Formats: sequence, structure tokens, C-alpha cells
Amino acid sequence: MSETHDDQTPAEPATYTSLRDVHEALGAAFTDFGGWMMPVRYTSDLAEHHAVRQAAGLFDISHMAEFIVEGEPAGAFLDYALAGRVSTMRVGKAKYSLVLAETGGIVDDVIVYRVADDRFLVIANAGNRDAVAAAFAERAAEAPVASVFRSARVAGDAFLRIDGADPQVATIEDASDEFALIAVQGPVARSVIEATAAITGVAPALDELGYYAWSAASFAGSPLFIARTGYTGEDGFELLVPQAAASGLWNALLDAGRPLGLVPAGLAARDTLRLEAGMPLYGHELSLEVAPAQAGLGRAVAADKDDFVGKGAAVPADAPVLVGLAAEGRRAGRAGYGVFVGADADAARVGEITSGALSPTLGHPIAMAYVTPAASAEDTQLYIDVRGKRIPATVTPLPFYRRKK
Repeated sequence: MSETHDDQTPAEPATYTSLRDVHEALGAAFTDFGGWMMPVRYTSDLAEHHAVRQAAGLFDISHMAEFIVEGEPAGAFLDYALAGRVSTMRVGKAKYSLVLAETGGIVDDVIVYRVADDRFLVIANAGNRDAVAAAFAERAAEAPVASVFRSARVAGDAFLRIDGADPQVATIEDASDEFALIAVQGPVARSVIEATAAITGVAPALDELGYYAWSAASFAGSPLFIARTGYTGEDGFELLVPQAAASGLWNALLDAGRPLGLVPAGLAARDTLRLEAGMPLYGHELSLEVAPAQAGLGRAVAADKDDFVGKGAAVPADAPVLVGLAAEGRRAGRAGYGVFVGADADAARVGEITSGALSPTLGHPIAMAYVTPAASAEDTQLYIDVRGKRIPATVTPLPFYRRKK
């Protein structure tokens, strides 16, 4: 999932995750992120960014939303509700997918985990929780399999199992309030988890766990779901745990990981990390007005499926496409800055920056932008208007940064 950023001030008071107390004890500064008050930094943006690239960072991502789809028709339902094909995915694996509107625009991007033959976990962006819930409810009503939307709690010690679910019916549960989600990202992420003594019973073992796969485990008696996924471009893991165990898990990971270089990291570092990795952010690179092909996500669409919401939606040939832009110097383009074909004031505008920053790892400005197809070829010379000054920038393949394996 790409995560979300909502620049609008929420009408209701912002919500904190169950880790608020530990963040405050660590001296975190908070920012509003789609209605959630989330840590933006603990020390400095650069220090936290570099720690993730060189060792590991610990992120609270408990604002993300979790849906459980369970029952014999669950795979068929998700094949209809999502752009990708998940029914053929093996138990233990994960897949990036998209929730599309009928028009082909992106409602949200999600990661789907196959928990059992008849059970899937779908993690969606926090800011799109209601939109995804509404889309699933609508699709349950029209899908070619019997489905109902449930709001009951997840049951007991069978992790991610809905209490009393009918195996003959695809039930959909919004379980977002039941769980906290913590990410450990960086080259030593695996060592951090393996050094956390209270994490036991990891199966399969982390050294056998491939990318986009998950392990079952236990933390101090609570069920623990460990996925080898992330949003930073580094090796890393995302750990789903019941809310009551969240602060204990956070502190245990931090205590075990500090000697290895682990630091708590906030949203500011997470944003520059994901930008370097060329990962989209909902509300910036992704929206209802953007089709997957425009965002370079055509591979996430199983166009050969018989039917799914958004299938057949047309994309105009002249629709803007997402590109990477690399520049020299220290002045970086930001979201909303215009992209032009020339440095002169009368040069044609061909696009707009969606995300941009001075890359901490690469040391030069980078940006993602939607530009006209004619301006999208690799090595095309374009210009970014940075507060009235045109900065030359070159169209560059994404990602900007790729970790060494």
C-alpha cells in the first residue's frame, strides 16, 4: 500500500494510535496525517533517514486499516473486488493490488496476504479506510458469490479468524480497531527481530522467509503476524499484533535493536525513503483521477480476468504519466510545482510535481511528476519552476534508489 496524506484539516479531533504514550516518552513531534496524529520525527529527519538506510528504523504504522475476508468464496470475491488476481496466490504469500472505481480510477492501493485457503488479510491506507469499506460492501452486494459485511470482533486465539464465520459465505470484516502495526525497516531488520527474546515460535523462520511473504509467531503470549513487506525500499518487516500488546512489542524491539543501530523513525524520514524508492503516496501519485497505467502500475491489473470492478475503463492516449525527475544542486521541487519544456517564461507547461525532496541518500533533488506522454521519455530535459526560478531536471527511471542485495 502507498499510504496516504491528506492536507485538509480534519473536522473532528485527530486520533492517536495506541502507541501515543511511548512516542511522547521518546520526545516525538507529532503531525496530522489524514486525521491521525502521528510521529513526524524523534530527533532529526536526516538522522532517522540515514539510520534506516544503514541499520534500521522503527515505525508506528498502526493508523493503517485491516480487513479480513473469510470463507470458501473469499478468493473469488477478491478477484472481483480488486484489480489483481489473488485467488491463485499460495498461503503464506502477499500481493500488491488496487481497489479501482468503475471509471478505472484508484480508490486505494492495498497489500493482500493469504492467511489460509479460505482467509485473506487486506491492509489498506488509513485515510481510505471508509472508502475501501464502502467499496467492499458494494461489491459484496453485486459479486457473483454470496457475501456479507460484518462488523463483529476478531475471535480469540485463532489469529485473524472471525468468530462464527460461515465458510460457505465470504464474510468481510473491518478489523482495523483490533490491531496495531509496527514496521522494522533496514539492513539489520531481521537481526533486530531475531534479537527480541519475547518473539517466539516464528514459522517459517525469518531466514527462510521471502519478500512478500509472512510468518506466524508469538509475542509474550499474544499472536503475532510478521510480513516481509515495507515502504522504504529496504529489507524489512511489518508486525501486526493485538492492540493490548503493541507498546510491549515496540519497547521490546527498541531495546533489542538499539545495540544494532535501530532508532525510532517518523513520517518525515518515511516520506523521503519511499520517494527515493519510487513508491507512490495516495493523494499525491494516486487518486480517483489516476488510472493504474498512468502511475506505472499496469502490472497490478490482471486484465485477463473475466470480470472485476474497473475492467475495461478507457485511459485517454494523452493522459499524463508518472515519471521520475532528477536535478542537480540543492533546490528541490515540491508537490504542486509546475514542469515546463523550457527555461523561458513562455515555455509550455507539460506537468506538475506530485512529490519532491532533496534526496538524503543521493545528495541531489529528486521528484515524481505527472507529465504529458510527449515529455515522458527517459533522458528528456525538462524544467521545474521552483519559486519563480526554472531548474533543469532530467526524466529518470524509477526507483531513484535500489538497495544492494
